[in-house]
Amino acid sequence: MFDKDTYIRRRAELKKMIGQGVIVLFGNNEAPYNYAANCYAPMRQDSAFLYYFGQHRDGLVGIIDIDNDEEWLLGDDIDVEDIVWMGFTPSVSDLAAEVGITKTAPLSKLTEIVNSKSSNCKPLHFLPPYRHDTKIQIQDLLGIHPAKQKEAASLSLIKAVVKMRATKEQQEIAAIDRACDVGYEMHTTAQRLIKPGVTERFVVGQVDGIARSMANGTSFATIFSQHGEIMHGNPSGAPLTAGRLALCDAGCELDDYCSDHTRTMPVDGKFTQRQRDIYTIVEACHDYVLQVAKPGVKYMDVHFAVCRMMAERLKELGLMKGDTDEAVRAGAHAMFLPHGLGHMMGMDVHDMEGLGQIYVGFDDETRPNLEQFGTNCLRMGRRLEEGFVVTDEPGIYFIPALIDEWRAKGHCKDFLNYELLETYKDFGGIRIEDDVLITKDGCRFLGSKRIPYHPQELEDFMAAHAK
Repeated sequence: MFDKDTYIRRRAELKKMIGQGVIVLFGNNEAPYNYAANCYAPMRQDSAFLYYFGQHRDGLVGIIDIDNDEEWLLGDDIDVEDIVWMGFTPSVSDLAAEVGITKTAPLSKLTEIVNSKSSNCKPLHFLPPYRHDTKIQIQDLLGIHPAKQKEAASLSLIKAVVKMRATKEQQEIAAIDRACDVGYEMHTTAQRLIKPGVTERFVVGQVDGIARSMANGTSFATIFSQHGEIMHGNPSGAPLTAGRLALCDAGCELDDYCSDHTRTMPVDGKFTQRQRDIYTIVEACHDYVLQVAKPGVKYMDVHFAVCRMMAERLKELGLMKGDTDEAVRAGAHAMFLPHGLGHMMGMDVHDMEGLGQIYVGFDDETRPNLEQFGTNCLRMGRRLEEGFVVTDEPGIYFIPALIDEWRAKGHCKDFLNYELLETYKDFGGIRIEDDVLITKDGCRFLGSKRIPYHPQELEDFMAAHAK
């Protein structure tokens, strides 16, 4: 939580941007794990509510009446029975005072207060909900069926929230730097532990433990697998096998902000020549972003610059062929890179994705291409601005089912060497990811320490910590 003036200033700016009407921002409630008293922990507050109202407690709703310049925090004070089980919790009025709000009411007054303020055809603004209990609250409040709430959400509020949250304040950048430092500890823990015979699940347990002990927990479910070609591979009980690669994609939440890194390691500490050949291409693509990403440049253009570099290097290995520009226009590179170069990051690991990626990663100038395989998964394409935080995560994957399907169809056969691709079906995948801050003149990686990723550096680190 930042100082009180931060939240007062943010709400004032939001009111100015929206202009009129009533804004209702719903905080999250506890989410039962398998029965009401056994909840997922810790409770994760809604990020938009947190950005403007700063409080982590469950069961809160914020109201901003623009026309009357009033701000309310609604919620129920806990009773002594709750205190017995959960300990003391400040009153709603105390929570409100901490973020510069003077008007409070119990949650039962929500409909009454909103109805009194949204009369005379004043617009009522809410964000698209993603939790079912919030959808029920909106249905009870406004009579809008959950299936219709996404389209009924306020576009002006969505765009205002995206504009404000996309550009990170210095205190937000500092928080992400701290989260990335915990990310360093998470990933170097994995690099110390990886060796033949250790299970995927064991490594993830240790990595997640770092996030729980040094931060608020993970920013998403940790991805760890020897099948790096599976984008979101879950850890299994399988032992790590010599000669294979292990991909770890993990991050934490600390002080309400996220980190998100990926590293790919040789299980026995040494890359084979074939692995190193592919790895160095991903390494070069990853590092190239630092040269080209800066304010005013479209991240879509950075993405395709990386794709062209990747295609050129894959041609040197014989995996691709033909004219590079034509190959990328045809989408042949998506055989190896079926996702975008990165996404916005901040309070959410995919920052504000719940508001609609079309508003977060794109704008009126830059529109997504939803028709071409691979390009349709590009989450961030708009022009970069100072203060944006994006991920830089190129990868090369050899997906047997995709190879088989494209080969059967003859898709991009003028640009792909299918005979050689057949011999890579057992390869897996490689991804290298770091978090990038767009600065006044360029960009920089976030975090004070860099998780080893250059091939020799990585091998040396793993050798130094081998047990």
